[in-house]
Amino acid sequence: MSMSPTFPEMMLLREPGKGSKPARQPEQPAKRTRRQNEVALAGVPLFSGISRRHLRTLAAEADVQVFKPGQIIVEEGMPGETLFVVLEGQAKVTRKKRKVGQVVPGDFFGELSAIDGGERSASVVAETPMSLLRLFRHTLVDMVKSEPDFSTKLLDGIVARLRQISGAGL
Repeated sequence: MSMSPTFPEMMLLREPGKGSKPARQPEQPAKRTRRQNEVALAGVPLFSGISRRHLRTLAAEADVQVFKPGQIIVEEGMPGETLFVVLEGQAKVTRKKRKVGQVVPGDFFGELSAIDGGERSASVVAETPMSLLRLFRHTLVDMVKSEPDFSTKLLDGIVARLRQISGAGL
């Protein structure tokens, strides 16, 4: 035996201005959980020594952005204030219009601009549909100001990243 929807349910299903015809509910992707964001951020070497408590705080402030193939994610020379972690898809990285690399799931980019708010050192353009976790500079700055342990671990991560990029082991 099926039950008729209640009046409040009918109101939620009704299209505006369409009488009593039920509205078709759009499909929506499942919302990422804070725990999924935490796991993605934990994979970023910049945050490798950071406590779970700090990761949870960062994860709570992160959001997800989706890009279509061909969309510019960040543009070389433009100011930037976000760090991105690739969740799905791939993008090409260019400097002075020459391809210098590619980012795939698990990779991250934008960490320098997220730390200093400076210009982007490269452009990143989606090659496939992409889903990216985004973390803003203000979140990192607030954590640095309020959490000395976080500051120390972040500095360790920055130095490790700079050594990796430059190949310097001195």
